[in-house]
Amino acid sequence: MNPRLLALTVLGLGRLPIAPGTFGSLPPVVLGFGLITFQNGVSIANLAVALLGLAAAICCIRFGREGEEQLGSKDPPSIVADEIAGQSIAILFLPWRDAAEWRFNLMLALGSFIAFRVFDIAKPPPIRGLQGMTGGWGILMDDVVAGLYALGLVQIVARTFILR
Repeated sequence: MNPRLLALTVLGLGRLPIAPGTFGSLPPVVLGFGLITFQNGVSIANLAVALLGLAAAICCIRFGREGEEQLGSKDPPSIVADEIAGQSIAILFLPWRDAAEWRFNLMLALGSFIAFRVFDIAKPPPIRGLQGMTGGWGILMDDVVAGLYALGLVQIVARTFILR
């Protein structure tokens, strides 16, 4: 497989026959939760997730048009680097607790994951319109905004209702 297409499909994760976008959203959640759980600290977890998201975003921008051409459609479901970028935004700066409170941290991670998937699938305004952008930007930007929406929602819920 072409290395660029391999990167866009996140090592073939996007080629799974069922729910590639959902599976493509998992790596940032697993990375962030895993680093927190194994006591690597919040700043390390945020840095690692941010770098993963940035790498995925650059991959979409740089190779997205080529991926669309090779796969024969606009924003093909098998390209999941955009889900990595969007989910990375959604999980940043969560109010993690220390590793001993892994259940609370798991709830935050799952809340972020679910919120991102809902916004990514429902595509409330202006998300749907962003898909009209061409090439890699069209692949990426709807997921970036879905990630921002999810980040805002999870932050508000966690800090207003859970951390009282």
